Amino acid sequence: MTNTWQDIKNANLVLVMGGNAAEAHPCGFKWVIEAKIQNAARLIVVDPRFNRTAAVADYHAPIRPGTDIAFLSGVIRYLLETDQVQHEYVRAFTNASLIVKEGYSFADGLFNGYDAETHSYDKTDWAYELDDQGFAKIDDTWQNPRCVINLMRKHVDRYTPEMVSRICGTPIDKYLYVCQQIASTCLPDKAMTSLFALGWTQHSIGSQNIRTMAMVQLLLGNIGVAGGGMNALRGHSNIQGLTDVGLLSNQLPGYLTMPKDEEQTFDDYMKTRQFKPLRPNQMSYWQNYRKFFVSFQKTMFGDAATAENNWAYDYLPKLNLPMYDIIRAFEMMVHGEINGYICQGFNPLQAFPEKNKIRRGLSKLKYLIVMDPLDTETARFWEDVGPLNPSDPSKIPTEVFQLPTACFAEEDGSLVNSARWLQWHWKAANSPAQAKSDIWIMSAIFHRIRELYRKEGGAFPDPILNLSWKYTDPTNPSPDELAKDLNGKTLADIKDPSGAVVLKAGQQLDSFGQLRDDGTTESGCWVFTGCYTEKGNMMARRDTYDPRDQGITPDWAWAWPANRRILYNRASADVAGNPWNPAKPIIQWNGDRWVGIDVPDYGPTIKPSEGVGPFIMNAEGTGRFFALDQMVDGPFPEHYEPFESPVENLLHPKVQNNPAARVFPDDRADFGTSADFPYVGTTYRLTEHFHFWTKHALINAILQPQEFIEIGEVLANEKGIANNSWVRLSSKRGYMICKALVTKRIKPMMVAGKPTHVIGVPIHWGFTGLAKKGYGANILTPSVGDANTQTPEFKAFLVNVEPSNGPEGEV
Repeated sequence: MTNTWQDIKNANLVLVMGGNAAEAHPCGFKWVIEAKIQNAARLIVVDPRFNRTAAVADYHAPIRPGTDIAFLSGVIRYLLETDQVQHEYVRAFTNASLIVKEGYSFADGLFNGYDAETHSYDKTDWAYELDDQGFAKIDDTWQNPRCVINLMRKHVDRYTPEMVSRICGTPIDKYLYVCQQIASTCLPDKAMTSLFALGWTQHSIGSQNIRTMAMVQLLLGNIGVAGGGMNALRGHSNIQGLTDVGLLSNQLPGYLTMPKDEEQTFDDYMKTRQFKPLRPNQMSYWQNYRKFFVSFQKTMFGDAATAENNWAYDYLPKLNLPMYDIIRAFEMMVHGEINGYICQGFNPLQAFPEKNKIRRGLSKLKYLIVMDPLDTETARFWEDVGPLNPSDPSKIPTEVFQLPTACFAEEDGSLVNSARWLQWHWKAANSPAQAKSDIWIMSAIFHRIRELYRKEGGAFPDPILNLSWKYTDPTNPSPDELAKDLNGKTLADIKDPSGAVVLKAGQQLDSFGQLRDDGTTESGCWVFTGCYTEKGNMMARRDTYDPRDQGITPDWAWAWPANRRILYNRASADVAGNPWNPAKPIIQWNGDRWVGIDVPDYGPTIKPSEGVGPFIMNAEGTGRFFALDQMVDGPFPEHYEPFESPVENLLHPKVQNNPAARVFPDDRADFGTSADFPYVGTTYRLTEHFHFWTKHALINAILQPQEFIEIGEVLANEKGIANNSWVRLSSKRGYMICKALVTKRIKPMMVAGKPTHVIGVPIHWGFTGLAKKGYGANILTPSVGDANTQTPEFKAFLVNVEPSNGPEGEV
């Protein structure tokens, strides 16, 4: 989230698209209701189903799953065509005026530089024209045909209301009404907030879904302001923390990136990470990349990381691929390229696509270690031998080790919520039986592995033998000690230019601005620096004081970075530093410094006249309509059909799907066609269950005891399916036998001139727990990933449905 949950109450319009906040985030949704009560905000829902959020909305518009980019590109076209744009904001704070190189082009569904053999783009020409000082050329008059805003106009010109309606199935009158409502927030004193979740991310174009909405918000001047923003609603209380501390295969903590194969030396690594501003005076966090990296290495390897060995750079593995995501991991398991798998707090047999492929991969391992408080399907994958996947467990070679862990309420620690808040929690109960904390288990594994390296050696044991482990109890480091490591401290006296000591050796740091690249500081995650200082545990603060009652509680927990609650808040004020909306200011320039209710984006005494842009993570210092080379599938978003679609791509039939999406050759044969599977399936969650956990709890198992699908009345009547009757829902990959919920909440949509039906598939049931046994929605879903993140395409796939006599045996 760029903003906070409480800040939603400042919105004049709340657009929920790509999510179902009332159902999947019921506690946070209270702030949407506050916006309606306190601010007379309107709530608009764009969703295939008339869901629980739509039930309390002012307006609902249907949309076919997988067509959000077409819908939002049409909104961009509408805003530009009707000139409902926050002009001063766009000119000052976005890259609309920057001029793009002649080499960039788009035609017939492809951007320039596409390689059909590798399914990837050469992005060299996705760049700006530069002047003799290396800065991007600018045309603030917007007359140059190659300035970003004109290229964007040309790119979205095809997305007329008529074309959007044909692609999305949204009636034109409903679509235009949504456009009008969105456009009303272009006024400086109005704001729209975008709330989204997995409904946008779980697509083969998921990253571009989000970027398209960000472009809408930039045109309206809604980023960095009260009641605005791009607000991703995380599905777990600590999913934000997962990415923050680098638990993705291509990242290090703090969104630093792993070295690549071609970056064998530290100098090679740093060459591609040296921030070069594209605007005069522009600053960025990434100008400090070397400080962040060196401080991280000092935390990891202590005295073994020195200037002489380039801060132990050689200790890091080098990636020979962009990333080793879960889809790739199971592809490698199936082909015998991975022998062992440690599964910690994760249930891939239920949570990842093409369940039978996941099972095949697990069945080829030598060993599987599962660390979890619950008895998961993954830990028992070899038991699921019903009619869907007949097999003999005695022929599966995988040795399974179950290590029961404590749950979050059985230990101290922190969680990072959607709003980037690090909130400390305290142990409420002891773990049952032999369950141990994850920290205890991982420490034990580490010590045993290190001892083996000491005794037996190895090709390169240095990273294991020299890993820093200076904890009071080496067998079980305390959460407080780990939190202090993440925050960081000084390793020597830090002096100012005059030679005076400003920080003594051993002090906890207050901000990432204190980090050094000379080995005198350490920090395990630079974005967390400030969360545990000499003043104590900032995450444990519980002061509810809210200046101006505006949704900013600066002393409740701690938010990264720098305890900033609204990202890019410099954009809440005009070029001179005066708030766009004086009734809801965040920060403003008082003539000497930035003042307000939040931590400014950069130094409090940097004058507006110095021209530093608010989007300080970008080389331009501006919000991006044109994405340079950051996106692997195009500098502008483009509509591509899901890999299983009921229609051809109306915009460019020769390029049906995202040409840069992740698909392995063996999986292409598993895609179904609309001839055999004529309906669109989409997965979703229910309020009564939390993913695959709560089916183990009796009350939740009673509330939602049994697997079902949601089918519209029109389709049910066509197929002879009665409410609460048994159905067989199938895809090219498998089928499930479950109950049918026949509902008015899903109606057919006219797509490309023909009716298209959507079937909703809740995800929560499996073969462990107290609820009735279920097949799992991922028995149906294809193995294909988003081009940028490899997130699976769960929200749009093809299915068929038929009446059934009931279960065909034990599941």
